[in-house]
Amino acid sequence: MQIALAPMEGLVDDILRDVLTRAGGIDWCVTEFIRVCDRLLPASHFHKLAPELRHGARTPAGTPMRVQLLGSDPACLADNAAFACELGAPAIDLNFGCPAKTVNKSRGGAVLLKEPELLHAILCEVRRAVPPSIPVTAKMRLGFDSPDGALDCARALAEGGAGQLVVHARTKVEGYRPPAHWEWVARVQDVVKVPVFANGEIWSLEDYLRCRAVSGVEHVMLGRGLVSRPDLALQIAAWRDGGACAALDWTALQPLLRDFWRQARRKLAPRYAPGRFKQWLGMLTRGYPEAVALFAEIRRDSDCQRFDAWLEFAPGEALDVA
Repeated sequence: MQIALAPMEGLVDDILRDVLTRAGGIDWCVTEFIRVCDRLLPASHFHKLAPELRHGARTPAGTPMRVQLLGSDPACLADNAAFACELGAPAIDLNFGCPAKTVNKSRGGAVLLKEPELLHAILCEVRRAVPPSIPVTAKMRLGFDSPDGALDCARALAEGGAGQLVVHARTKVEGYRPPAHWEWVARVQDVVKVPVFANGEIWSLEDYLRCRAVSGVEHVMLGRGLVSRPDLALQIAAWRDGGACAALDWTALQPLLRDFWRQARRKLAPRYAPGRFKQWLGMLTRGYPEAVALFAEIRRDSDCQRFDAWLEFAPGEALDVA
């Protein structure tokens, strides 16, 4: 059984990957998608979204990181996948699940689920271009507006060379609205011979156990649930290993919040850092009443020095070099 951290464009960047993997329980994570259009991207583009490539393709906690590509041109995706491997990517993941309208309009993400033949062609080309020792995996939804073609898409990906499939158990049109149709994950696993990961609407250990019972798969990819409860992977991992662990309360979460803010302050311009912190804090309001109170206090503020004070940093401390 494996527990993966989902790629979430605009949210799970290298800072949050670092913080969440240090919280524990995650076996591997994936970058935000790297958009591939009609050219070979420079190394700087890969390093911008996947700075872990400079450090063995692992987060500071040692968690392996896969590089995710998004596009529709088989040959161009293959060239960029091969280059990512040269830069140190230990696995290549292909995105066929993004529901964003701007992405779908440019023929990327979930819209490609309308074309299983193209999915197969992309996997074949990428698999041929990538060294045999490096896995190629794929993330899909159940379809664009209907799950009727989900099994054909899954077969196309697996037969094209995907070594694992992550299934977000909703269509593109359903977006992130509950419920997730975990029963379809079971149907996908029935028609492919590769491991399948369930994804969608797993907010707690109890949700995971229900998903496991309905889908019949043990592997899971956690997205918003893990961002909202940073100890969710740890809770599932403890159950997997036959034990249990105490929930991460607000006090225990403080070091992670402080480190997230410190990294955001160092990496981002002052006008952007508060927004990134509020983005994560807003997700934490689902599981922490204290986050609700803090979010209400700071939601209209964008002064970095006041954020420093809220997080109990001395003046200038958050920008000190560690």
